[in-house]
Amino acid sequence: MADVAASFQEAVVDVLTRKAVKACQANGVDHLLLGGGVAANSRLRALAQSRCDSAGITMRVPRPALCTDNGAMVAALGALMVAGGREPSALNLPAASSQPVELVQV
Repeated sequence: MADVAASFQEAVVDVLTRKAVKACQANGVDHLLLGGGVAANSRLRALAQSRCDSAGITMRVPRPALCTDNGAMVAALGALMVAGGREPSALNLPAASSQPVELVQV
């Protein structure tokens, strides 16, 4: 089981880092930013750093304690908004992932 998990991790990390560096190169981008929960993965961080170094790309990544799951960050923002007096959304609110992001004053 451990070998399967390690092999899966290596395959995912390989593809993510290779494609990210290629995208930077193809678009003239000289900085790569890792974020979200996946950025806490030490193997991803190490391989991305190695590939960025080889390609002359500056990698930026928060310390692991700040690489939380995006869902947790959204929930924390929602809690702050409700605590600030905003009416909470209905429990049956449908997801609409194509909606534009809106800046909200907390």
